[in-house]
Amino acid sequence: MLRFEQVHNEITTCFYFIKRNNNHYVHLFSQTTSYSVNCILYFLEDKPPLKRKPYLCSLKHTKAMKIIDAKYVMSNSDYQNCPQPDLPEYAFIGRSNVGKSSVINMLTEKKSLAKTSQQPGKTQLINHFIVNTSWYLVDLPGYGYAKVSKVEREKWEKMIGDYLHNRANLVCTFVLLDIRHSALAADLEFMEGLGKSGIPFHIIFTKADKLKAYQIEANVKAYAQKLSELWEEVPAMFVTSAEKNEGRDPILKTIEGYNQSFQKTDA
Repeated sequence: MLRFEQVHNEITTCFYFIKRNNNHYVHLFSQTTSYSVNCILYFLEDKPPLKRKPYLCSLKHTKAMKIIDAKYVMSNSDYQNCPQPDLPEYAFIGRSNVGKSSVINMLTEKKSLAKTSQQPGKTQLINHFIVNTSWYLVDLPGYGYAKVSKVEREKWEKMIGDYLHNRANLVCTFVLLDIRHSALAADLEFMEGLGKSGIPFHIIFTKADKLKAYQIEANVKAYAQKLSELWEEVPAMFVTSAEKNEGRDPILKTIEGYNQSFQKTDA
């Protein structure tokens, strides 16, 4: 049985953050044009209503936050040893060598907060950073891994999966994609898994400085077209260049909007 709820408002989006389990599946699809967000949430299966209240996020009057402080907190291989889940949390993940560390450093304006490396696959733990003492930024190991053994790869997959499915305060996962490439099977598979598990996510395109403006537009349009073949609406997308410090404010404005909603709901 399918229950359908649509939230359609130029300045409002609605996310249901639930304690996910095998009995409830939520597919979240969102589309952002500038700062306008439309979301459709599909509740699958004939199950009791979810009890967790939705977080409502209004972006119309939200300003991009000023980053005052960003600090490393801890690294873990088990989500149960992560910091207390009392602050909103945002995970960043992508294929190896997608430029994730550079994007994190750009967002926080800390050149060496996340370690950058010419060797893909250097991030191997769940790395927590606290920003403005009010929210967590989480640097996750990549998928489409570097040259590692099958045993190591399976260990990483379990670690990432356990975190994404069980971290109670995870507000949104940002999936990073290299804008120079067309849709890759590993990326599509990973995002499909997030959708099936009811894990809200947005897309961040990286390395936009490597292409001309018309190429960026064409590639984003092609990616959106590919995703629209799979889903009713595509996830929110951000185009960034860490090299040129571009795309920073829209992402931080989105996070700030979610932070305000998280605080208001828990107040």
